[in-house]
Amino acid sequence: MNDIGNNHSSSESWITKQTNETEREVKHMWKIGVIGAGYWSQKHLNAWTSIDGVSVEGICDFNLEQAEQRAEQFNLANDICFQDINDMLASTEIDVIDIITPPETHVELVGIAAKHGKHIMCQKPFARSIEEAKKIIHIAEEAGVRLMVTENWRWLEPFQKIKTLLEEEKVGKIHSVRYSHTDFYSPRFGESKPLPQPFFRDMPKLLFYEMGVHWFDTWRFLFGEPKRLYAEHVQISPYVKGEDSGFISIAHEDFIGLMDMSWATRRELETALSEPVLPDHKEQLFVEGDLGTIKLYKNGTITFINNDGMEETLVEHTEINYEESHIKLQRHFIECLNTGAKFQTSARDNLKTLQLVFATYQSADEHEVVHFNVQ
Repeated sequence: MNDIGNNHSSSESWITKQTNETEREVKHMWKIGVIGAGYWSQKHLNAWTSIDGVSVEGICDFNLEQAEQRAEQFNLANDICFQDINDMLASTEIDVIDIITPPETHVELVGIAAKHGKHIMCQKPFARSIEEAKKIIHIAEEAGVRLMVTENWRWLEPFQKIKTLLEEEKVGKIHSVRYSHTDFYSPRFGESKPLPQPFFRDMPKLLFYEMGVHWFDTWRFLFGEPKRLYAEHVQISPYVKGEDSGFISIAHEDFIGLMDMSWATRRELETALSEPVLPDHKEQLFVEGDLGTIKLYKNGTITFINNDGMEETLVEHTEINYEESHIKLQRHFIECLNTGAKFQTSARDNLKTLQLVFATYQSADEHEVVHFNVQ
């Protein structure tokens, strides 16, 4: 009897201990410090304030008034706002640093966050070169902190739906892919026009650096690693320094693809343009296989055409919803911190995306095909 009683007590204690540990794991509150309070920080803060197990404990921007505006916008306390990351780290308890600043700041900011033992989510474009990206990765790995690149495009609803269809082998063996992005945006960047991201005007590498990281990451997410590419691009708008339109031919082991991307085309305009000048990105994707074709229309409808020519609507409507994509992305980040799982867009994985981005410029400059060593 005593043995049974003792075993019961021991078992009860173990169950209680395990339950308490599980509760602690579920109830762990990740404390977030945001660096950068510009236009896109609204997407990040909306997500952080929508996810369970997260608390925003700091907002840092050299423009303190901007940081305070973001705090007020998301019903956060005014006293969590700072102008300097070191002041924020010294004054608050933070587990994670969310960097929402330009690429030229990433080495320094990742270095500071890593030195203080903080896990890091870093805005795309991740780095200005492969060498710089490797340096940032080394800093994080040496410090033993986790580092994920903020890449939300693959989390957009249409691409999540298409990923599922491809995993189900809906089209069979893929033989060609066409991916199109259209907007009449950069030709409206006149100096008198207020822009949500005015720095676009002065970027020497524009479309395929700013947006190419999205497109190549999504392409890799859906189709894997390309073997080679050839690119041509052009600057159309007089209000930008970098390219705003181009084509990229992409080859895999057993299928081919084409990206047709432009911020300077009127071909998908359906209504008169209005002010203020804001992006109105429309995306289309066509995946051809031996069993049929998946079509993503610009209105978000996804259809399938079989070998009899019959078109079936698979998804009536999807949205390019940036807010929702950030919630999914940032929830994934937190889930990986909780479980130890790999980030989908880890910094090391993003090296492959950056390789494609920089190869685009190399190809366009040299008018040569760029080959990749796919392993």
